[in-house]
Amino acid sequence: MDPAIWSRLPEELLEHVLSFLPLKTFLNLRSTCKLFKSLTSSPSFMSKHSSSSTNFSSFLLLSHRQCHHQFPLYDFSVGAWRNLHLPLSVSLPPISKSSGDSSTLLSSSNGLFCFSVPNSSSLLVCNLLAKSSRIINFPAYPFDFESLTLVSTPSGYKIFTLYSKYSSNYALVYDSKNQSWTKFNSFESVLRDSSNHQESVYYNGSLYFTTPEPFSVLRFDLDNNGGGWERTNTLLPSELVFVRLVSDGERKLYLIGGVGRNGISRSLKMWEMSDHENGNKWVEVESLPELMCRKFMAVCYHNYEHVYCFWHQGMICVCCYSWPEVLYYKVSRRTWHWLSKCPSVPEWWSCGFRWFSFVPDLYALV
Repeated sequence: MDPAIWSRLPEELLEHVLSFLPLKTFLNLRSTCKLFKSLTSSPSFMSKHSSSSTNFSSFLLLSHRQCHHQFPLYDFSVGAWRNLHLPLSVSLPPISKSSGDSSTLLSSSNGLFCFSVPNSSSLLVCNLLAKSSRIINFPAYPFDFESLTLVSTPSGYKIFTLYSKYSSNYALVYDSKNQSWTKFNSFESVLRDSSNHQESVYYNGSLYFTTPEPFSVLRFDLDNNGGGWERTNTLLPSELVFVRLVSDGERKLYLIGGVGRNGISRSLKMWEMSDHENGNKWVEVESLPELMCRKFMAVCYHNYEHVYCFWHQGMICVCCYSWPEVLYYKVSRRTWHWLSKCPSVPEWWSCGFRWFSFVPDLYALV
């Protein structure tokens, strides 16, 4: 640690050494001196540090209407709960005294979060790790969107919304590269029953949606703006009571569905999209064990519109708005587990539990 040695160390070697620092040490280092701050903000260092992001912890984040500027986090790396407090630089408006409305977390993607701003015609996109944020104004006011999906990429992000106005349905996409909205026509079936579908799923450059009964899967070409809508012709499994989609982003697309009759699900199964000579096909890969299935169906109590799913670091999470626990499936081990309720969640919180994947990324751009 002789300063004389460090001062003669080539810059590229110093960058390489610093890229292996733990996250907390790295953040403290940035405020040490101008040299370290400039080094850690350089494009070459950003690429090195992003490639070593396995040192970063990843979390499940719980959002609830009673969570005001702080959120419970579950850290899978140590199996412990933490609390996330929003930094002052990411300022959300306080609760409105007149309406009681507060900012709501709508979507997350690769370290970025998208919040609604109450009593305003805007959204807030922020990187909590980098303590940076941006206000995005709606393309119209009032703007009553049915669904919102945030998709973050190394070069920026897009926000997809379904929007209904004067009996006409539209899809609007915000692109952070040109900071503008683009409007597209929307499939009627997507908006026919907005309570019966979850956030869309990003897979291989497109967004995928499930429609209400009769169930089908729609695709919207997001990477090529103007690519439009397409109804996939892959035959869905039979006797489905509800369906949800999950994707790791690029390689795998899964379908989670309740199987039964007369609107009552008796089992929960998982299928994977597989390539075949005659086209794509849903191949059954897993079924929830009976005892765990009984608990999950009791939790849902036939209110399957409350069920939602998402991908988190090699796991498929199956959640219910009215239940504080998370059912998750470890893909590599092919095992099912329950994540118990956060100890800090009061007993009187009876519904409105919204879970998100939080994978911190210091260099996710806002």
